[in-house]
Amino acid sequence: MTLSDRTLSGELSMAVVRLARRLRGRRVSKVVSLTQLSALYTLHHEGPMTPGALALAERVQPPSMTRVIASLSDLGMVKREPHPTDGRQAIVTLSDKGIDVVNAERDAREEWLSARLDELSPDERATLAAVVPIVNKIINGSDDR
Repeated sequence: MTLSDRTLSGELSMAVVRLARRLRGRRVSKVVSLTQLSALYTLHHEGPMTPGALALAERVQPPSMTRVIASLSDLGMVKREPHPTDGRQAIVTLSDKGIDVVNAERDAREEWLSARLDELSPDERATLAAVVPIVNKIINGSDDR
């Protein structure tokens, strides 16, 4: 069965929403919001960066990211360090506490999803593996429309 583009976009959108909801239900720490958690994940994956670069990576406005960083700093999950070449800038890094939160959240989600993947056939798992780069391409595509 071949789906029309409109039907595919609707079905895929709802599947992603439902999967995200199920994954959110596996959250270990309710101390940080999903926005804060996303910023922590980005720092964990990309490494230390300026607040502006983090805002760009998270696709939010810099003032919003400034508030997120301030709240994470208050929670002891990130540190602000001086920029090595620009005294007006800071570099945001994860603290040990931030790393612990990222690892605990990732482990809980992966445990649940791994159990669901174990229920699938090898062909179904191979299909999902082929879909991951495509979904990432959609996510990382331009929003300039």
